[in-house]
Amino acid sequence: MPEMPDLPDFDPKRTRRAVRRGLFRTVAIVLAVLALLAVAATEGSSLVQTRGDREQRMQAVLGTAFQIYNPAYAVTIGSCCQTTPVSMSFEVAARPLGPVGAWPVGSESYTLSQDFFGRVGRLPLGHTANTRLSQSLFDLGTTLTTKDEVRAVLARLPADLSALAVVEFEQPLGEAELKAFVKQYGTCAERVAYERRPGSLPITWGFDYWADGMELGKGGDMTDDACGGGLPQFRKWTGLLRDHDNANLRSFDLSLDRLRKAASAGLAYGYVDQLSSVRELRELIKDPKVRTIRLAGVAFDLDRARP
Repeated sequence: MPEMPDLPDFDPKRTRRAVRRGLFRTVAIVLAVLALLAVAATEGSSLVQTRGDREQRMQAVLGTAFQIYNPAYAVTIGSCCQTTPVSMSFEVAARPLGPVGAWPVGSESYTLSQDFFGRVGRLPLGHTANTRLSQSLFDLGTTLTTKDEVRAVLARLPADLSALAVVEFEQPLGEAELKAFVKQYGTCAERVAYERRPGSLPITWGFDYWADGMELGKGGDMTDDACGGGLPQFRKWTGLLRDHDNANLRSFDLSLDRLRKAASAGLAYGYVDQLSSVRELRELIKDPKVRTIRLAGVAFDLDRARP
């Protein structure tokens, strides 16, 4: 029977080193597996969330709804999209509107996001924006700010001041009538209110609200289209909406029924005027088609004041 070899002497240092190597190896393997799982989860979630054209549609629906939700701001939509395992988001930049010719105000960046199941997250701005222009739109259809009150205010202001105002019509105008009206006065209806909703924010539409709907380079009078509110683009955009969008639209104080009704009727109850001076508003308010004008801001335009 062969003899058993002698066992080596117990070496505590070598044992500790071996145990440490084993622990390090195990931890490294576990971390590598976890990293691979995290990458797989992130990439897999991204592929699921962006399958088909979901990211483009998210931007088209939520980005445009955000502009309707914030008619007192000029909104620029960034590239789409950033994804996490549980959400997808994109950036927007917004700056308050002012009279044309006023010193530009800086913009702020915000994030719009939706969760893995397509529900929009907490929204920036909106009713909390509380700008004078948004309040003027809230007052559309109310008895506040009569023509006589506006005439008195305009009479006290210097004629050369540039103005930001909401022009409200006595009776809503159709698309052709609106274009004829702004052309007559040499102004521009860049944002048009397509409903009258006293005490609440009405649905507005601007030619720049939906980038995919802008008819750039397709012939026709670009200025005429831009200053007429862009009703064809509004109708195209509402045509993209589906019943499952309604939950998200309600977060923007919108609904499918209201949007479809406003787009179908195509009646302009008023518009935001950034282009007119106080002098021009004095003439405009004389028109019997104008119910009233609500001033949201004035500014001294150095270019307009030049001799």
